[in-house]
Amino acid sequence: MKKSIGLGVILTVLSFGLQAQKDKVSEDRKAILAMEGCYKVTFEFAETFSPDTAYQYHDRKFDQGIEQVKVLVNTDKRIVLQHLLVVSDSMVIKHWRQDWVYEPTEIMVYDKDNTWKVVKLSASERKGKWAQKVYQVDDSPRYEGVGTWVHVDGRHFWEAKADAPLPRREYTKRNDYNVVGRFSHMEVTNDGWFLEQDNAKIVRDENGDRLICMEKGMEKFTKGDFDCKPADEYWAKTENYWAAVREVWSEVYAKNQTLELANKVDGQFLFMALFGLSASHENMDLAKKEEVKKEILEAIQPFII
Repeated sequence: MKKSIGLGVILTVLSFGLQAQKDKVSEDRKAILAMEGCYKVTFEFAETFSPDTAYQYHDRKFDQGIEQVKVLVNTDKRIVLQHLLVVSDSMVIKHWRQDWVYEPTEIMVYDKDNTWKVVKLSASERKGKWAQKVYQVDDSPRYEGVGTWVHVDGRHFWEAKADAPLPRREYTKRNDYNVVGRFSHMEVTNDGWFLEQDNAKIVRDENGDRLICMEKGMEKFTKGDFDCKPADEYWAKTENYWAAVREVWSEVYAKNQTLELANKVDGQFLFMALFGLSASHENMDLAKKEEVKKEILEAIQPFII
């Protein structure tokens, strides 16, 4: 009798534990999916302090625009969000992409000099956590961080550290550092969501890391009556093409434990090549996907070192 009671208690505890985990994952997914929508977005960045008293601080950055965030994939353990920046009534820029993966077995970690390395995660490093995998406008890698979604006192947020290459606003203008050590805080609010950053601008070489300066960043996405119709129209014409691009990149990632990309080839950035192809393959016929994928790979291949 005692053994039966003991087994019953254990099974009850396990059942409650499994249900609690299921409920937690459901809350996590709800928070991630809440980032979908049409927003006014503001970008604010300011360098804050430097260990070098002679350091000359760079100008603060402020920009704003209208951005559409679309859900491309929504499964139990993977959610893909595509950002589309609305520049004007007639111009839309395919912006960054964020993939959320629950309990990932590995992530791609940025080293330096446009080089990423695959790192395996232990069971304890991934348990209950989500990886945010961020990709550039051309779907090449940017950074990946792993953290736990927290739901407490009516707040819903996620935090993680990740190294990254220079941001687009600086990578063509500066060469005094080569790695951004990011600490990201993402939080869903009643009127949208925001990404708060504490960034360390670092020189990384054979002697280790040297801090140049710190930077505070805030990207705020605010709901409102904004016009994202141009983004919808752009995506309707190009979504099949960009799906093919993602497939090609997935095949490239699967073959490379270390991936190094050239910054330019023949004076051209990679995003220029892929955006040029996108214009040639609007309203792409899915029957031609494999043929288009060959063109995409031919565009990407010269950049792989």
